Amino acid sequence: MNNIAGNLILIGLMGAGKTTLGKQLANKLKRIFYDSDQVICERTGVSIPTIFELEGEAGFRTRETAVISELTQQKDVVIATGGGAILQIENRLNLQQNGHVIYLHAQPEVLLNRIRHDKNRPLLQVSDPLAKLQELYSLRDPIYRATAHTVLDVNSPYSFHSLNRLIRLIRQHSKQIPQL
Repeated sequence: MNNIAGNLILIGLMGAGKTTLGKQLANKLKRIFYDSDQVICERTGVSIPTIFELEGEAGFRTRETAVISELTQQKDVVIATGGGAILQIENRLNLQQNGHVIYLHAQPEVLLNRIRHDKNRPLLQVSDPLAKLQELYSLRDPIYRATAHTVLDVNSPYSFHSLNRLIRLIRQHSKQIPQL
């Protein structure tokens, strides 16, 4: 695994495991891990819900684009993006051109079970979170698929299963994809 070069970038809906798997993958590869949402929070000194409240989603997306642009210029890192990062064409191109993009795919019902009690998800603070997740899934799934070099199903509740499958996928594709 240590011979794999290039950035590994995880995309997907909230609750897909981008941060959890990203940290595990970075640890396994002995690489630096970045979570774009966490970087934004560290730089602003406030939570994502607070940014949404003060600046709206558009303000948050502007910050996100700047952070993704910066993170993708790093070398041989693992990056977890926010679930909506792929909404901006600039981000999609940046991700595709600066690393191997892996879409962590899971069904909305699975995602809701994982994040049901997480109050740090401003888009889910609605009366019907499952309907909102289904709406986001319908909108974003085709964009995730078009952006990703690889799709990994992460419906399993056990992250170590997903990590092992992710590593196998990276090994399989590393000979086929120049960035790896």
